[in-house]
Formats: sequence, structure tokens, C-alpha cells
Amino acid sequence: MRSRRARRGIWVVAICVVTLLVALAALPYVASTQIVRNRIAQEIGSWTGYRVVLRGTPRIDVWPVLRADLADVAFLEWGKPDAPPMLQAERIELDLSAIAALSGDVSFSKMVLVRPRLRLERTDAPIPLPARTRGGRITRAINAARALVEANPAAPDAALMPKDTLGTVEFVDGQIVTADGDEETLLVSDMSGRAGWPSLDRSLTIAAKGVWRGENVAINFTANQPLALFAGGNAGVDFSLVSAPLTLDYDGLVTFSNSGFIDGTTTLSSPSLRRVLEWSQTEISPGSAVGAASVSGRVIGDMSRLKFEDAKIVLGGNPGMGVIDFSFTGPVPSVTGTLAFKTLDIYTFLAAFSPSPGGAIAWDEDIDTSFANELGLDLRLSADKATAGALSMSRVAATAQVRDGLAAFDISDATAFGGTVQAGLRIEPRDGGKAAQLRILASDIDTAQLENAMQLSPPVPRATATVSVILDSNVTAWRDFLSKASGSVAVKLGPGTIAGIDLPAFLARTRQSGFFPLGEVSGGNLPIESAELKATVAKGVARLDVAKAISGDRAISLTGIVPYVGRGLALSGMVAPRRLAGDAKASGEVSAFFVGGSWSAPFVSPMLPPVEPIE
Repeated sequence: MRSRRARRGIWVVAICVVTLLVALAALPYVASTQIVRNRIAQEIGSWTGYRVVLRGTPRIDVWPVLRADLADVAFLEWGKPDAPPMLQAERIELDLSAIAALSGDVSFSKMVLVRPRLRLERTDAPIPLPARTRGGRITRAINAARALVEANPAAPDAALMPKDTLGTVEFVDGQIVTADGDEETLLVSDMSGRAGWPSLDRSLTIAAKGVWRGENVAINFTANQPLALFAGGNAGVDFSLVSAPLTLDYDGLVTFSNSGFIDGTTTLSSPSLRRVLEWSQTEISPGSAVGAASVSGRVIGDMSRLKFEDAKIVLGGNPGMGVIDFSFTGPVPSVTGTLAFKTLDIYTFLAAFSPSPGGAIAWDEDIDTSFANELGLDLRLSADKATAGALSMSRVAATAQVRDGLAAFDISDATAFGGTVQAGLRIEPRDGGKAAQLRILASDIDTAQLENAMQLSPPVPRATATVSVILDSNVTAWRDFLSKASGSVAVKLGPGTIAGIDLPAFLARTRQSGFFPLGEVSGGNLPIESAELKATVAKGVARLDVAKAISGDRAISLTGIVPYVGRGLALSGMVAPRRLAGDAKASGEVSAFFVGGSWSAPFVSPMLPPVEPIE
């Protein structure tokens, strides 16, 4: 009995093995027949909605998995045989179902496209898209999902979504081109990646890398309800882009319908804003050499407007927080917002939006104001501490504006040098050139602190001062500003000293004949009760309208010009008895002198004095 059962078992196993061997031997023949060849094209076309043309005969591999290798495959629009293919691939590899193949059918779970070339067309849509299809399972599934979205836009019934199984699509060494009529432009090259979509009611994941505009780019995309997303509904999306110029992460809701919509959290960072602008090929000219920048927070908006709420921004190492609004509805993009900084380097901040005089190179370069016609900017700024070169300020309130050719930066209030400071710098086109204006108003500042910050050399005043500077200039480069400036300078000093002037030694030296360097009498400090200076500036020369100081029973006055571009001096001065209120005439020695030479090495020459004292 046992022997008979054993022999029967052996025959069963042998028959199964023979059947399997026959099936495996028959697979290449069955799958390579014209019927299966056509079924492969039909199956791919039934998914995509395009007419699929297989120009080569399928090659079948049966081990370790059943796989079809298709050569020279093209995806064409129906009814347009002469139109360029929407997609063509040098080779497509398919993982097939062995059971389906034996029955002459085709079912695959994985597709690998080798050297594919995807053709996108520029239309009225915000982005280039492939040629439209006439159907296909994916299109029909999207239409079914659209009905569910329209029935309940906020929460379409996911249980009713189509559940067709799809699988995985991989691509190797691909390209994406954009077509505008008959002209094609390479958009992405060296593209490889993977798209996984197990079934149409499940998540879609895409991971890809390639070269875009000369930079290596890697992206990852995940949508939890892709059918709802493609049908115009909302879907949760996780998206990241990594490249040398820019890194972007987004996690939130996305809608593709109409002008699109996003609402989620995002982080953008770049080692160089200049590089991002050049890489993006926008019409906005990059400013000066700008360092790293990043922004993160909640972003909400569409293709016409994006708003960053609770934004954290770092610009050139300056961290800040606030709200930023980007608008794309006007003739040029515009940026508005309110930002608060702990610390702010004003030169670095301005360099992000304009060619400001933040460094030695910028001073000598021609000023390019084209950016002011390419971008609208209106930012309200505040900073606990701010610097502009050697100047330090606290509790700063400022605005930055760029619009219609005008670029302006205004400090409406700041604390500096023990007092308050207001300042403004603006540049705009005028009479075929560029007009620049500088305004400074400093009240109750300690000039000793200013001396230390600016590292000024004596003679310099050390007192509480109020300073007003208004200068207008027609410039081509910032180095020309002072040489072409016109305006006014006014300074009022309270009680204090003027460092670097020994008045008794000065008067004793003027009684002698011959000129002498001012440095000979710089060993003391001149005490003053008050001082005042008013000057008119024109074409690189400051003309002193009023320049006087009161020191004890003496009054000191100066008249003349200061060619500040060449750092020269041409002044007449007088030290005379001070006339007090009610005095008909003051008596005492009067000393007159001339001051010439340069700022760094002035010389003094005695003169015959007038008789009139100074009040």
C-alpha cells in the first residue's frame, strides 16, 4: 500500500514539474505573440489615455520574475499621428503577472522607463502641462473623484474613491522639455526617480532628482488623497526640494483648482539670495553681495498672493519675526510686511533689496536702479539693536520702500549716542539720471560717543549736540554723492569742550609772526558754553554761514569754505572779547587768523583783526 501511494505521489510531483516547465517554456512564446504585444500597448494606454506605440518586439525574461522589455515606446495623442509624442522612452521594463500572461492577458505591478523624454506644452495654465488625454482609467478616476469633491468640497467621501490598483513607476536618465509651438526647450535633464501609487485611493509618493537650470535638484512629494487633489479638492501634501541654491520644505493642505491654494507650514533657506534670483531667472535683478537667508512659518494663499504668518526670518545673520505678504497681481511682484528684529545690520538688510553702499566695492560701482522697477517693497521694521557700519543704535523703528523707480530707507526713530536719531536715504530717477537724498536729524546726542564710534581725530567737540543734515545729489555711483551734493548742515552744541585746542597757547602763537601747524597747540581742551554751525553745501564745498563758539569771556568765530571732497580748508577766524547783554562795547585783545591746508594737517597764519567783537 505504502509503495503504491509513494509511486502515485511521485507521479503527481512529476506532472506538476513538467507542467511548470512547459508553462515556463511557453511564456516567452505566448507573451511575444502579436496578441500579447497589442495587449501590453492597450493596457498601458488604458491607464494613461494615450495611444501607445511599441515599435519593437517585446523580449520576455522568466527568471527570477516574469518581465517584459519593450524597445522604442511612444505615447501619442489620439487623432494626431504626426504630433510629437507626449512621452517617448528608449526602453520600458514591465514586471508581469505569469498567470495573466498564460491566458493572453497583461497585468503589471512595476514599470521602469529608461531614458524617457516628457514633453510639456505652454498654455494659459500657470505651469506647462502634458497634452490632454481623451480618457484612460486615471482620467476616469479623477472625474469620479471630482463628482465626490463637488458633492462635499470640505470632506469628500474617501470610501467611494476609485480603488484600481496601479503600482510603481521608475524612471532613469530622463528629460523634460517644454514646447512653445514648434520650439522646444530643455527644462530638466539627468532625471531619475520613483513614483509609488499602490491603488488610486491610497497615498501617492514621488522621489526624483535631476538637473534644473544647471543645478542638481532632489524633490520628494507625498499626497494623502491624490485623486481628490487632482480633482480640484484639498489634500494633505508633504513636499521638499533640496538644491545648492535653495532648500524648501512644505507640509499642509494643497488645492490645484482655479488659481490654487495652500495652507501649511514651510521653511525656505538659501546660502545666497543673489544665487536664488539668478537661478530662478526672474526679472528681478539681484542686489549687492547678499549672504544666507531663511524664512519659516505658516504660509497661506494662492498663485496671486502668499502670506507668511508668524514668520521667522533670518537675513544675513539677522533673526527677526513678523508677517510678510507677497502679491503677484500687479505689474511687478510686491512684498509688504512688518518685521521685528533683535539685532539688525542695516547694510546687510538693504543689500538684499538694493545696491546699497554697504562695502568698498559698492561705493565704486555704478548704481543700478532697475530693481526699483522690478519689485514693490513696503516693510515696517523694528529692532532692539541695529548697526550701520560703525554706528550702533537701539529701539529702532524704520521703513524700507521700493516702488516705481524709488528706493528709500527711513529711520523714523532710534536711540543713539545718548540721544535720538532720525535718518533717511532715498534714490530715484530724475532728468535721465539718478537723484539721491540723505537726511539726518540727531537730537541731544553725546558727541564724545560719536567720536569714539567714528574714530574721529581732534579737534572734535565733546558736548550735547543737535545735528541736521540735508543733502541732495545727482549721482551715477555712490562715490559721487558728496562731490555733487547740495544742501545744508546745522549743528548746535551745549556746554562741553572742544578736544585738541589749547586756546592760551593758540593765542600766544598767533602773536608771533609766521604760520604754524595747528598740531602745535593741540595739547589742551577748549571749554565752551555753547557753539553753533550753519553751512551751505554746493558742488563739493561747504560754505560756513555761521560758525561761532562761546568760551568764558571770549567768542570764537569762523568764516570761509571747506572743500570736503579734497579735504581742504580755507577759513578766516577771530577770537575776541565776548559782548554781554547790555554792554555797549567789549574791551580786550582781538586775535584774527587764517586756517588752511588739509583736514589732517591744518596750518594757522595770523591776520590783522577787525575791531568788532562777537556777541
